[in-house]
Amino acid sequence: MPQEERFGEWVAVRRHGDGDRVAELVLDRPKAMNAVSTDMARALATACAALAEDRGVSAVVVSSTHERAFCVGADLKERNSFSDADLVRQRPYARGAYTGVLELPMPVIAAVHGFALGGGFELALACDVIVADSTAVVGLPEVSVGVIPGGGGTQLLPRRVGAARAAQLIFTGRRVPAAEALALGLVDVLAEEGEDRAEALALAERIAANSPVGLRAAKRALRLGQGVDLRAGLEIEDAAWRATAFSGDRAEGVAAFNERRTPRWPGE
Repeated sequence: MPQEERFGEWVAVRRHGDGDRVAELVLDRPKAMNAVSTDMARALATACAALAEDRGVSAVVVSSTHERAFCVGADLKERNSFSDADLVRQRPYARGAYTGVLELPMPVIAAVHGFALGGGFELALACDVIVADSTAVVGLPEVSVGVIPGGGGTQLLPRRVGAARAAQLIFTGRRVPAAEALALGLVDVLAEEGEDRAEALALAERIAANSPVGLRAAKRALRLGQGVDLRAGLEIEDAAWRATAFSGDRAEGVAAFNERRTPRWPGE
């Protein structure tokens, strides 16, 4: 069994792989299909803050313990009891959960099965790669309950699939099954039923075999370069390259290549 650390009642972090370089961020509120309550949002933000500071983690997988859902979004039962003032007070905690995943400095992979709707799909969109199994159903149905996506959906979805396609999906709020989601670019890998987590962990372990410094710098360049012109993007890439070029990881990587051995990354 991988070692596990709990963050509140409904979020856990498990360590996998060689040197525990893969961390699994587990959504574990099965009785509510992982609906994100205020307490769960706080726990997600706290877990992400801890992972972001952990230099020993090279890749993260976001997974679910529920058999039929990744996450169904905001806890609408809790929201039904809110006054307007309650909703204002809760907003920073909700935002903190989504930005916590989005701002993780290492590569992040979502392992999606069953329903990933509203804020649940936004958690997946905050990841770098989405692995879904054949049972996955994704969508942003917020307009059907009188709000709009509030976990980054209006910004992250167009970056994945283009403005017009994102608009159609958000304006209709329709649910998209797995095969169509792959064809539209809403998910990146389609696994056999029940294999999303295994495939995501295998991909994370492959990623985590590479330089921790290189992975973080590459992610930073990819993220910061979105939406800028080519000249600005190349400057962003150059800055990220310089952050790796004089690192211990670069020296070890070159030495290991020449000595025909597996690198022993110092991670600095």
